[in-house]
Amino acid sequence: MLACYLRSEQPRLTRGRSPPMSVLQDRAVVVTGAGGGIGRAYAEAIVAAGGRVVVNDIAHDRAVEVAEGLGGQAVPSGHDITDWDQARDLVRTCVTEFGTIDGLVNNAGLLALAHPHEQDERDARRLIEVNLMGSIACATAAFAEMVPRGRGSVVNVTSGQQMGDRSMAVYGATKAGTAALTYSWATDLRESGVRVNAVSPMAHTRMAEVYESFVGGGFVGQNRGKDPANNAPLVVWLLSDRSARVTGQVLRCDAETLSVCAHPAVIAEGAQTEGGWDVDKVQRAFDERLLGLLQPGGVRLIEPPRFVDGPRSAGQ
Repeated sequence: MLACYLRSEQPRLTRGRSPPMSVLQDRAVVVTGAGGGIGRAYAEAIVAAGGRVVVNDIAHDRAVEVAEGLGGQAVPSGHDITDWDQARDLVRTCVTEFGTIDGLVNNAGLLALAHPHEQDERDARRLIEVNLMGSIACATAAFAEMVPRGRGSVVNVTSGQQMGDRSMAVYGATKAGTAALTYSWATDLRESGVRVNAVSPMAHTRMAEVYESFVGGGFVGQNRGKDPANNAPLVVWLLSDRSARVTGQVLRCDAETLSVCAHPAVIAEGAQTEGGWDVDKVQRAFDERLLGLLQPGGVRLIEPPRFVDGPRSAGQ
């Protein structure tokens, strides 16, 4: 088993384009995990768009370095987002320093890889604490400030791994949970003036390299040449009023391609029965219809098994 904790905002390769100065003029935003890479690119793009930012990173020295590079438009924070009280203090820092909080980017995250039969309990719990519970804690504190004001934008960071991938079960589960939070929070807050969306960024980072070394084979070069900073304009747009009509969405940024991700849904054309189901009726439903509706599995769209002569038991 290889367990490697990496912030999801690993060092970027080059800078992306700066957004128009007026897009986030005087807006105050908290960015978690902003001490480097993608998170740093988000913070820099927010300031370039006229905003002010709290640069949060549990590695406080990295947060200080980034904030100092952004001048008086940024302040550093070393709050641990897995601690509910510290997450609340992080949001209060933004309100105290800038008088308000207009946006939150839940960027901080960890990666740990493991084969299913070798999953380490401590690794699994840490992934859930940072990737999922940390986002919940920060968003809860931000909502408490935003809802009474009748405005605000929260941008969560999910991943294509929520669709399933090798050795990524727990990491993917946290990202699927992040997407589910996005859908539900957006529904809850639809009339409040607070919007919630998520981004699924694509970039070549150390995280991709760790995945390559663990899985190997045909996955070498994953996301090669995809600049982490290319994801920043989408995040700035979601934080701005230009995206006022968009909430409850997961948007995927893959180099020059921008996509809207489908929500989980029940396939409408299912099988029907009268008098309730039994095992034989379930079998007939699959034989006659449902086998043809089975969905590809995983982010790489692995097709489900197809049986010419019917499914075979383990003993055959």
